[in-house]
Amino acid sequence: MKAVFNNIKGDKLIWAIAALLAIFSFLPVYSAASNLAYISGDGDTFNYFIKHFVHLFMGFTIMYGVHKVPYRYFRGLSMIMIPVILVLLLITMFQSDVSENVTNAKRWMSIPFVGFTFQPSTLASVVLMVYVARYLSKIKDKQVTFNETILPLWLPVFLILALILPANFSTAAIMFVMVMALTFLGGYPIKYLSLILLTGIVLFTIFIFVARAFPEAMPNRVDTWMNRIESFTNGEDSEADYQIEKAKIAIASGGIPGLGPGKSKQKNFLPQSSSDFIYAIIVEEYGLIGGLFLMILYLSLLFRIVVVSHKADTFFGKLLVIGVGLPIVFQALINMAVSVELFPVTGQTLPLISSGGTSIWMTCLAIGIILSVSAKRQEIKEQEENLDNPLEILSETI
Repeated sequence: MKAVFNNIKGDKLIWAIAALLAIFSFLPVYSAASNLAYISGDGDTFNYFIKHFVHLFMGFTIMYGVHKVPYRYFRGLSMIMIPVILVLLLITMFQSDVSENVTNAKRWMSIPFVGFTFQPSTLASVVLMVYVARYLSKIKDKQVTFNETILPLWLPVFLILALILPANFSTAAIMFVMVMALTFLGGYPIKYLSLILLTGIVLFTIFIFVARAFPEAMPNRVDTWMNRIESFTNGEDSEADYQIEKAKIAIASGGIPGLGPGKSKQKNFLPQSSSDFIYAIIVEEYGLIGGLFLMILYLSLLFRIVVVSHKADTFFGKLLVIGVGLPIVFQALINMAVSVELFPVTGQTLPLISSGGTSIWMTCLAIGIILSVSAKRQEIKEQEENLDNPLEILSETI
């Protein structure tokens, strides 16, 4: 174990924030899992605790392994992974509805032999951001026309978004916003971005009309998120409103100090209490203090992401850190906003807090990439310090 800690590189504060989020997650997940245990009929919440521990252990193993990989290798890996992602999304979209829950059948795929399920759209988000960062660094300081960027940049983006959109609107929307933000920060011409934004709006409008005209040809998920948006804007009663009301009751019950660990009452009534709405359970049990503490952790992570990006030794490294790091904080803020009804129900989890393997693993993958960039900067700094030390130069000569 000591050897592992000695080999940990990169920004130590990011390591600390990730560890604090993971440690903090155990009690809320264990508490909220009582609802899942009751629904499943076995009543054993400890199994969910162990499952969450395994997911986090695997996630931090991924983080440790990825942060040891020189980040320049991710440029080529992103090009290799784009076709793989497209195939996985196609398989997921057209697989038969073997599950009673159509939503799960259209968003998840089973990993053979290991018994885990996997959501390709979460991996697609990380890979796509790396790919966009690679392309933007490639055309830096070059005069490019819009037509030159359609095939290498925007075709993969829109293909991936089109495959995700029918079954997972919120993920597709977040990915589109993050890609637009990254391309803006990467110096892509604003006039071209305006054209892409207009194209996206037009294509989405066409999709809505097709979904309305041929409802039997579209997944049931389309009706779900369209109803969520309509109920949010019109205030109509729906299942989403029921979840929001229970979440607001939980938050109001918590007050400033909270009811105490494991003492949440709304976890027994709130669907997805251990995943999508775990923030409401956290505020109910740990109060405004716990909720603000969690928000400060995510904002601190955002600050460190900006610092690492600023100190990166290459333009690709700067964009890579922002590309994979910003969606983590953005997703966390959306999850919190949903719980207080500032945003319609999206189904987005709270990174490193909510239960669920795929979300944890992909968050750890993204953080590992950020740590890889910061580790390279740390290595360069150490080399510069050694060169400035005459005793080090003398020892190397001898």
